[in-house]
Amino acid sequence: MLRLPNRAILRLTGPDTLALLERTVTHTVADWREGEARYGALLTPQGKVIADYIAHRTADGVLIDVHEDAAEDLLKRLTMFRLRADVEIVRDEELASVSDETGEDDPRSARLFWRGVVPIAEVTREVDPAIWQAKRLAAGVSEWGEDYRAGEVFPTDINMDRMDGIDYKKGCFVGQEVASRMKRRGKIRKRTIRILGSTLIKGALVIGGAEVGTITSADAQGTRGLALVRLDRLRRAIGLSLPFTSSGGPVSFEFEPWTEDEMAALAEEGADE
Repeated sequence: MLRLPNRAILRLTGPDTLALLERTVTHTVADWREGEARYGALLTPQGKVIADYIAHRTADGVLIDVHEDAAEDLLKRLTMFRLRADVEIVRDEELASVSDETGEDDPRSARLFWRGVVPIAEVTREVDPAIWQAKRLAAGVSEWGEDYRAGEVFPTDINMDRMDGIDYKKGCFVGQEVASRMKRRGKIRKRTIRILGSTLIKGALVIGGAEVGTITSADAQGTRGLALVRLDRLRRAIGLSLPFTSSGGPVSFEFEPWTEDEMAALAEEGADE
């Protein structure tokens, strides 16, 4: 097991732990077995992501694996929402987020490494950042602190709904009204898509006749990355057979099957702007 850098662990214990998460965060807590990991987030009332995380069910509560820069804010907000609930929420400095490069059990994607939480004393090495970056970019998984930060994106912008990070059928959670309205309308305009090229630079625009989106992260070689794009503009450019470029070089996209389905749905609804 190798330690993942820039991660922190929050420990939630007490009889009301699951009830607290049920009414605040995006993922389901029903039928959550001990040892099972789930992906989710806490949203603003306006429906944007404050922090996403991987949560592990334990015998006495839940461990939340979150980016270290988001940990304190997440802890404070969950504590605020606790009210009179019997839940203790602390940052556990003796635990570490770990990965096993031989496994594939990240709840966001089968193409990512196994994730777990263990005592820091049991871990002697860290994950090679370049290997982790290459793996997550190939899987099309955005990361807090790299592709976005608090309050910048909606869950669908980073494909959380496609990674079982949102349970639209559960009870009320913070930001649910906005998230559910976007789901009901069936017109998701922005998505994160894998992008290939030779001159990819984080923050650079992607052009397809007009601005299509922005590169949110790229590998050190500038050959693979992620881009947050407008699906209607992307579909229009594809329909007109326009070339895609970024930073003066040609780029191409790697689509998931559902990406093309959503672009087709926008076309049927006449959602182009």
